[in-house]
Amino acid sequence: MSPKVQPSKVLIYIASIFAITLWGMSYIWTDQLIALNIPIFYFVFVRILLAGLVLFLFNTAYARIKRIQRQDLPKFLLLAFFEPFIYFICETYGLKETGSPTLSAMIIATIPIFSIGAGILFFKEKVNVVNIIGILFSLVGIVMVAMAKGELGDNFIWGIILLLIAVIAEVGHASVTKSLSSNYSSQIIVMYQFLIGSVYLFPLFLWKGLDGFSAGTHFTPEVWYPIICLAILCSSLAFSLWVSTIKNLGVAKSSIFSALIPVAAAIIAWILGHEILNSRQWIGIAVSTFGVILSQYTAKR
Repeated sequence: MSPKVQPSKVLIYIASIFAITLWGMSYIWTDQLIALNIPIFYFVFVRILLAGLVLFLFNTAYARIKRIQRQDLPKFLLLAFFEPFIYFICETYGLKETGSPTLSAMIIATIPIFSIGAGILFFKEKVNVVNIIGILFSLVGIVMVAMAKGELGDNFIWGIILLLIAVIAEVGHASVTKSLSSNYSSQIIVMYQFLIGSVYLFPLFLWKGLDGFSAGTHFTPEVWYPIICLAILCSSLAFSLWVSTIKNLGVAKSSIFSALIPVAAAIIAWILGHEILNSRQWIGIAVSTFGVILSQYTAKR
């Protein structure tokens, strides 16, 4: 039996950057749906279910379907509970309640701090002083990019609590993914994650997702184009790439890329003409990039 070929670090970094770029694009497509007054639980449920079905067809076509082993079923149930269920709900409503993109981005950017503890505690991952300095540089850069004028919502404290829960859910998701990645491929993990997650979201879809439902509104190209992009690109593809990142880099080092999603979103919005970046934000992008490089440094004997 031939040994498994490990992907190069360059390919892993490219996959990581591509994944966070797609997640940066997801903000634009999500904003389009919200602007059309499409209920959050409608497009989130459809997105997750469609992503799971696409991966199921892909794995079936290439004969890659693998049944969940009995001892791993609790892990898959917990994985889907962390994300998409808890994370998507808490992040979306946390952003809504705080009313401040700055504050929300800063809280989400604390993911690496929590992930370092999880990586060291559960997987004995090694993080050196240079890595920690790099993470701090990245956080400073993220704050510089995310800084924007915004008014706090009436329930901003509740929003902060929801965002912190989302951060913890993301760390839990990465930790469970790491424990499953040695026995299942990326596409299989994400497929079960989304199919189980759609079951969790289905009651909320029936309860809130169908408010004001109209076939003439909900089945138009303006609605389904962003939903399909979110499902196939931001869910099926991006999450599959992300599982590979966690598997090869570990929980602690991979998390720094997820914290750069606000930076990716800002750059994409600038490219598409949705936002103008000032000099402080460009400096923040440079600082964040430098921090990522330091965070991935591995000391050699």
